[in-house]
Amino acid sequence: MFNLGTFKTYSRAVAFGAVAISAIALAGPAKAAPVQLFPFFQPLPPMAAPQPYQPYQAAPSQVAPSEDQDAVEMPARFRRQTVSYATREAPGTIIIDTPNTYLYYVLGNGQAVRYGIGVGRDGFTWSGTQSVTKKAEWPDWTPPPEMIARQPYLPRHMAGGPGNPLGARAMYLGGTVYRIHGTNAPDTIGKHVSSGCIRLTNDDVSDLYSRVNVGTKVIVMPMSERRADLGAATR
Repeated sequence: MFNLGTFKTYSRAVAFGAVAISAIALAGPAKAAPVQLFPFFQPLPPMAAPQPYQPYQAAPSQVAPSEDQDAVEMPARFRRQTVSYATREAPGTIIIDTPNTYLYYVLGNGQAVRYGIGVGRDGFTWSGTQSVTKKAEWPDWTPPPEMIARQPYLPRHMAGGPGNPLGARAMYLGGTVYRIHGTNAPDTIGKHVSSGCIRLTNDDVSDLYSRVNVGTKVIVMPMSERRADLGAATR
């Protein structure tokens, strides 16, 4: 049975659908809205570049003297060697040949171990007889007041270590401010550069240190007593 009300409703629906289809056709294809990801789906940040391996750094007291700046090429005459050396001093005596920049450790029987050294600069050399009153490994450095007065920029104290001017070992001479010690500047061996102390390479001062005892006699020759080089090597 035909129902006029139903027919009118149907006709209006068809007409509305046609208008909607036309509007879509004129507007063109719809663009899809970008999909918003949840925070936990966000891409991960790039991984940090791997850091280079950092080797273990030994404390100063663990650094072997031969591993320091003594890699500087040393002139042959300043290298440690056993030489012929005539002296009346007893074995174990240290003789500082200031003008020739040598240190002799007397072995006896006309022989000595000779080391190249650095000595006091002009106006800072001295001479006399002293004895070793103290020994220290990787010593701290406390410049004496008279040195501070001359060079106020110096540190008041410096802990022992490879960067310390006293180097790997020190042997203190009597009650003076002078020492036989190593150096972090091996290129100064054979030169007149210090404020009166006697310096050796760290390798050489460690060798001398192993031979010397507290009480060892030390003779420091004056600049005026220049002797002929007695350094005929025996081995």
